[in-house]
Amino acid sequence: MKLTDAQTGKLITYIIETTGLKAFQVEHTVELLQEGATVPFIARYRKEHTGELDEVQIRTVEEQFAYFCELEERKITVLKSIEDQGKMTLELRERIESSRQKTEVEDLYLPYKPKRRTKATIARERGLEPLADIISAQELTTGDPEDVALPFVAPEKEVPDAAAALEGSGHILAERLADNAVDRAMVRRLTNEQGIMTARVAADYKEQVTKFEMYYDFQESLKAVPSHRLLAMRRGEKEEVLYLSITAPVEQIQAGLKSRLILRESIFRSQLERVAEDGYKRLIAPSIEVELRMESKERADEAAILVFTRNLRELLLAPPAGGKRVLGIDPGFRTGSKLAAVDETGRFLEHVTVYPHIGEARIPQARQDLLRLIEAHGAEMVAIGNGTAGREMEIFVKETLAGAGRQLPVVSVSEAGASIYSASDIAREEFPELDLTVRGAISIARRLQDPLGELVKVDPKSIGVGQYQHDVNQPLLKKSLDSVVESCVNYVGVDLNTASWALLSYVSGVGPSLAKAITRYRDETGPFLSRKALLKVPRFGAKAFEQAAGFLRIRSGKHPLDNSAVHPERYGLVETMAADLGVSLAQLVSDSALIARIDLKRYVSENVGLPTLTDIVEELKKPGRDPRSQFQTASFRDDIRGIGDLKEGMILQGVVTNVTAFGAFVDIGVHQDGLVHISHLANRYVKDPNDAVKAGQIVKVKVLSADMQRKRIALSIKEALI
Repeated sequence: MKLTDAQTGKLITYIIETTGLKAFQVEHTVELLQEGATVPFIARYRKEHTGELDEVQIRTVEEQFAYFCELEERKITVLKSIEDQGKMTLELRERIESSRQKTEVEDLYLPYKPKRRTKATIARERGLEPLADIISAQELTTGDPEDVALPFVAPEKEVPDAAAALEGSGHILAERLADNAVDRAMVRRLTNEQGIMTARVAADYKEQVTKFEMYYDFQESLKAVPSHRLLAMRRGEKEEVLYLSITAPVEQIQAGLKSRLILRESIFRSQLERVAEDGYKRLIAPSIEVELRMESKERADEAAILVFTRNLRELLLAPPAGGKRVLGIDPGFRTGSKLAAVDETGRFLEHVTVYPHIGEARIPQARQDLLRLIEAHGAEMVAIGNGTAGREMEIFVKETLAGAGRQLPVVSVSEAGASIYSASDIAREEFPELDLTVRGAISIARRLQDPLGELVKVDPKSIGVGQYQHDVNQPLLKKSLDSVVESCVNYVGVDLNTASWALLSYVSGVGPSLAKAITRYRDETGPFLSRKALLKVPRFGAKAFEQAAGFLRIRSGKHPLDNSAVHPERYGLVETMAADLGVSLAQLVSDSALIARIDLKRYVSENVGLPTLTDIVEELKKPGRDPRSQFQTASFRDDIRGIGDLKEGMILQGVVTNVTAFGAFVDIGVHQDGLVHISHLANRYVKDPNDAVKAGQIVKVKVLSADMQRKRIALSIKEALI
């Protein structure tokens, strides 16, 4: 939608009032977004324009602007429809134009919205609208309602008597009531505030044990139902195990409708009371329940997606092992374990399949192949997928290394989504000649080297850190997850000469098409020697360069700043700083003593303020630094390999794999994650589990219980601290 200046101004006013941000912050942010700037670019390189808004605030402005644009489009459609019907009034136009919620616009449009054939429609066709008007006026205080209805009796129109006339006029009045925006708002408010979400078990499942058993007879305040419970109940409903409904404060609502409908004492009081009851029960209640169920679902979706995005961010920003030669292992029993060696850049070197878990006879050869691969390719670490046979392979590798007098770090790596990657187009492009399982072993090795660089190749939904991810709004989930990946990639920065096209596609201003063009150009002409060389890539124009260049790194490039987050548009400024100090640019970079002598205030200008200058100085101190934490690994006990080995009271080390609204799941090396309930996350009250732990964090836990039959493990971080 192309907005006029007046519409843009109105939307900006809405956003200012909604977000509480300053006018210039919203105005400049909207202007930059409309110019095609990305959120990471605005947050990093346009701090003076936005008053140092962070990515979350900028995305909020972006979302609000999109919402109000959609709202304006809907208003235009509604206004035109009402005008075409010749029913527009000045008051109605003002109410629609001033609305700030889609539900308010729809409520105002409802009386004019084309309807299917209803009881009220039929009553109008039978000539009963004038009778409805008489009843609505409530001016008659004496007499019999049926006498008033007699003139409207028309057997030829299927109105055989006065009672039928009164009934038909009641249908018209009930529809008017249901279409009244003020009345609907009142019903919506009371139902939302006092409504009870109710779950009941379907008759066929009354005597059965299912995963929805706790909801067989369940009630909770609609406003208080947590996201995970609502999504669980909705899944139960989808699987036809549960019936869900919203119980509203019916008496209070009907009393409110009657008081609004009955203006004064009249002979029609009893009929109007029935109209209020019928209008609510037959017309308003069902539609409001649908609306509120949808709204509660949207809130639950947003909460679940927030949990997912937080977990994904922590996983993507997990500390990398770095440029080390790694032997990756995709473990298996009957089909064998696939071993794949990669060099320090992740380049595939060799693979072999070993069978150490299907009989003693195969073990010697497996040990020989393992040690040969390590020796031949100088492996510095071993990465083992944590799926089937993962713990068994970990023990085998450690025993083999110990027997050979070798000491190498052996790390358990999450293989969630590895099989998805192995069968993907990206994997086929990278390794067209290799088997799926070998691709998986390569991916496991690379995940240890750089989790971010490898995980961007996998659909985030397959990484296993979500909460009911298949039940939530899929377009919203994809948009949110893509935003997280984009944010993480640009936060860390990307090596232009080694990154896959999948990783490059998330760089600000690039996208899949340009990413593939970059890698094709790199393959054809060799490594990029400077950021400026990007402009030689077909279709890589000045705008893409502006958005992307600062997030791309060239190690040992021609220009000293090409391996930093300093944007090329500020190279001249940094060169001036070096000249003012009487040194070369190369001398200035990484020399803390020289950098300390820079007087930032001297370089403040109309376009460059202290926020940008401060960022530049920080980059000069440590150009190309990786902002992620130091790499660490968890140590699983060798004698704990399955649930049966667990004993109540054991203190173990584990890795947080998933943080949900009700607690956190921890991998302790037994093929089944244990749950740390929110009440056991810390020795203090925790409202949000993310305040206590993060996905990927190494923690100590105490075993509270281990249920072999249900495969459930209860853990406590709080108890482990005592």
